[in-house]
Amino acid sequence: MNFTRRELLERCAVFGALTLATSMPLAAVATAWEEAEKKRQPTPFCELGPFYKRQAPNTPMLRAPGDSGMPLKVSGVVYNTRGDVVPDAKLEIWQTDNLGHYDIEGYRYRALLAPGAKGSYAIESVMPGHYPTRVCQHVHYLITAPGHKPLITQLYFATDPVFEGDPDKNYTRDPLITSRELIRPVMIQEEPKQFLAMVNFDLVMETL
Repeated sequence: MNFTRRELLERCAVFGALTLATSMPLAAVATAWEEAEKKRQPTPFCELGPFYKRQAPNTPMLRAPGDSGMPLKVSGVVYNTRGDVVPDAKLEIWQTDNLGHYDIEGYRYRALLAPGAKGSYAIESVMPGHYPTRVCQHVHYLITAPGHKPLITQLYFATDPVFEGDPDKNYTRDPLITSRELIRPVMIQEEPKQFLAMVNFDLVMETL
């Protein structure tokens, strides 16, 4: 049988397995425990880079029919450090194509998303390529929301050949990777006509 934290505290108190060293009511202790469990660390900063462009299209579909490269789906939720969903966040996302080229003239592989009340987002793209001035494959993020500090970061992939199967040991090969936390596992899903790389990348903003 599974118990909520509140039920567990109540049962422990009833059977004498718990003594509260505080004058707070049991319900308040349970609420504080739940709030503490929700807390999250902010997503580490990573450089904006020189290829950011404003006014990207509002679309979750970055991939077009016939694009080369491994199809990629990235999804996640925008939270604050209290563990609450940020319902009014704005995500700007950009990356290279499969060959490592940024679209400077237009807006290929660039998107502007508003996750909404549930804070969730998802994009359909391709695995970005390597290019000469950067070591690792990556996707750029700029997230803004009222009452929160802007978050500038990058997503990296544990399957990147640069890591040679060991991101824990080799992530410092790219000097711009500020934290191992930014490197995420890649799950390969088989679909009727293709394989799809799937990555979860939750984002955590700091409040002002």
